Amino acid sequence: MSQPVTMYTTEWCGYCRRLKRQMLDEGIQFREVDVDEQHDFDARIMAATGGFRTVPTVEVGERLLVNPTVGEIRAAVAGTN
Repeated sequence: MSQPVTMYTTEWCGYCRRLKRQMLDEGIQFREVDVDEQHDFDARIMAATGGFRTVPTVEVGERLLVNPTVGEIRAAVAGTN
């Protein structure tokens, strides 16, 4: 069973746009959260990145992946990583 995926992003981030396109191409369903508009997630992302609000950060289940590749996301969703 695949795990829920949330992508923390911003509108201006080119890396985010590329990763969103790759995830859609791979058929990975995700919820998108723009951290410029929803600051509720800042502390958690900053804790995972050593104090930075790095995007894209992708949450798979309970795990945060900072600036991951689509392959890393695919593996995490499948539970193989």
